[in-house]
Amino acid sequence: MALVVMGCSQNNKKQEGSSKGLPSRVESESKAGAEKADQSVAGSSNQSASAGKVQVLTASDFRKKIMDYESHPDEWVFAGSRPAIIDFYTTWCGPCKMMAPMVESFAGKYAGKIDFYKVDIDQEPELASVFGIRSIPTFLFIPMKGKPTIQMGAMQKEDFEEIIGKMMGK
Repeated sequence: MALVVMGCSQNNKKQEGSSKGLPSRVESESKAGAEKADQSVAGSSNQSASAGKVQVLTASDFRKKIMDYESHPDEWVFAGSRPAIIDFYTTWCGPCKMMAPMVESFAGKYAGKIDFYKVDIDQEPELASVFGIRSIPTFLFIPMKGKPTIQMGAMQKEDFEEIIGKMMGK
């Protein structure tokens, strides 16, 4: 099996947070070479997300639907009622554009079971900073219990499906 990881880099500035540039409330998982990363996932959004659609999130929406990082800067307190997946992207990123149809397909497949969101980090730099997003696409997998995990780079459909399965406890 071949594993290909593609991504775009927004900048080379070091982000505040843990040693990998991520807040301590989020675990980082990345793929190196042919290694597959184990994924854990955390919460989702409220029932306001349209089932089967990928919803755009602003920083304000994120604080209401996912987690209020201003009130809880050092711990993950999930506000959602279902697991969630958040796609951090930009409009100019080729791998982001490549992943978008797959994410939309999964949103339809898991309608009512997982909430899917997307964040344009050029429009929402606050969220990019909070989660130390330096490479796109980056996906935040949020299970109902436990900490969310971050996966950087484009993924194969099978790998994305495997992460969803782990998030759902399958």
